[in-house]
Parts: sequence; C-alpha cells; structure tokens
Amino acid sequence: MISTSDFRKGMKIVYKGEPCEIVDFQHVKMGRGGAVVRTRMKSLKTGNVLEDTFRSGEKFDRPELEEKAMQYLYYQDGLYYFMDTESYEQVPFNENQLGDARLFLKENTVATVLYYKGAPIGTELPTFVELQVAQTEPGFKGDTAAGGYKPAKLETGATIKVPFHINIGDVIRVDTRTGEYVERVK
Repeated sequence: MISTSDFRKGMKIVYKGEPCEIVDFQHVKMGRGGAVVRTRMKSLKTGNVLEDTFRSGEKFDRPELEEKAMQYLYYQDGLYYFMDTESYEQVPFNENQLGDARLFLKENTVATVLYYKGAPIGTELPTFVELQVAQTEPGFKGDTAAGGYKPAKLETGATIKVPFHINIGDVIRVDTRTGEYVERVK
C-alpha cells in the first residue's frame, strides 16, 4: 500500500481501478482542518491527465505492472511497432499511448514496455537518447543576446532548443523526460 505521504513524481498507483502515474503533487495544510494532497495523475491506459485531492494518510494499491525490454521497429498506418527481443512478438501502440515519447523514438531503440493484467499499456524510453540534428539555423559568434538557444529539428521530427554552437549533422544527447538538450556527443 502507498500512503499519500509517500507520493513522488513518477510513482505509480491504482486509482479508480486503473494504473496511474503521479505527474505532480502538493501537500497543503489547511488552517483548522487536516492536511490534503492535491495530485495530478496520468492514466497509463488512456493517457488522460486526472486531478484529485486526497486527505493526508489515504492509501492506494501498487499496480501490478510487468516490464519487458522491447525494441522499437517501425511506424506504419498510425501505429508504432515494438518487438520482444526474446519471443519476437510484435506489439503495436498508437500515438495516444506513447504520448511525447514518440518524438524521441528512433528505430532499434530499446524501450521498456509496461504490461497491466497481461495487456500492453505504455512504454518508458531510456532517460537519455542520442539523436542527430536534421535542421537548424547557423549560429554566429557573439549572437547570445537572445539567451543562447535556437530551435533545432531532430532526425525523429522533434523540435527542441539547443545552444548556438550546435550545427546540422551534430549528434546530441536529449533528456526524454523533459525534452531538453543535455550535451553534444563526440
């Protein structure tokens, strides 16, 4: 059982019969009343973001999730196909199930696929992925008045902000949780 005092970002709980991941939470102490926890959760089945307030001390079950390492193969007809590297079983996911993770998917990337009650419900990408810059404006020396960042389109189609010294063809490391530039890979 998980108590509201144990809540952390990324923790998974069962809420109204379905597995959810805590996106954000805030402990609030009322004047005379008891403390409450305002929580934003993402349903792992549907991808919907839910908001609710719980009394301090409420308890929730842990979802019985099974994790399998699977390799991303290809995109076809609106579906992203992953393959179990042991049994060669292929599992399709649509854009809603993947969410923003699809922006950082490159063929042959190994991701963790989550199963709930035997059915695949979502994926977790590695924390950092290395992607090539496909398109960006050239940076000029001394051009840092705007904060030192410019937009760059990556090989997967995602657009992120990168420092001015990054050029087309550079391989960069991206944090898949936030979608932010980390460093240039040598």
